[in-house]
Amino acid sequence: MPFIIPINREEILELTRRMTLSRTSMTRIAGSYMDSEGFIDGTFNTNFLKLQPKEKEKNLAIAKIIPFSPTNKNLKRYILPENACRPGGIRQLLLGMKSSALKNDALLEAFYEYVAEKYHTDHEYAIYLFQNTYDIPLKASDKENLWESEEMYEYLICAICPVSGDYEPGEPECGFLFPAFQDRTEDPDYIDVYQSNPDLPKNDLLKILQLCD
Repeated sequence: MPFIIPINREEILELTRRMTLSRTSMTRIAGSYMDSEGFIDGTFNTNFLKLQPKEKEKNLAIAKIIPFSPTNKNLKRYILPENACRPGGIRQLLLGMKSSALKNDALLEAFYEYVAEKYHTDHEYAIYLFQNTYDIPLKASDKENLWESEEMYEYLICAICPVSGDYEPGEPECGFLFPAFQDRTEDPDYIDVYQSNPDLPKNDLLKILQLCD
């Protein structure tokens, strides 16, 4: 069984407060449209800041659902097991995607194909990937922000959404945030996994993230 630890909601709120059109630090969006049999119908990859305001708002709404969801219920923090952290494991792939700021198409294609292999569904869906940054402010002893940067936290948000019509996405069925924001710093040994229905989780996602067999 995958090992779950509690999420500090206040730390997640640090991230969500910046996920507005006026304050977003989203840098890139990429993804793939998949048919019900798992074949790639098309891909996209663009600078988030170059999107039109309406498109920014639409895509930000998708990304926000993952960290905005109820913590320790819809959004749970998992410790990545040893097999996921080995060379060639999912952790290495995700770290490569993050460090390349979603600009390495070979890594993205490998991820899409890996998802397609393990994600089983009876409908078309899309994989959305967002690259985001958070300039972590220092905190005084009274926990007030000092606004002097301590470090830069770069992270990925992934949302898997059903699509209909002309690739119109619905709300995410599942997704994740990686690396986790743990003790106000990046921790790649943890991953936050989102399930739209925690009572009927998409176990395929847990298999993709090598959290279960």
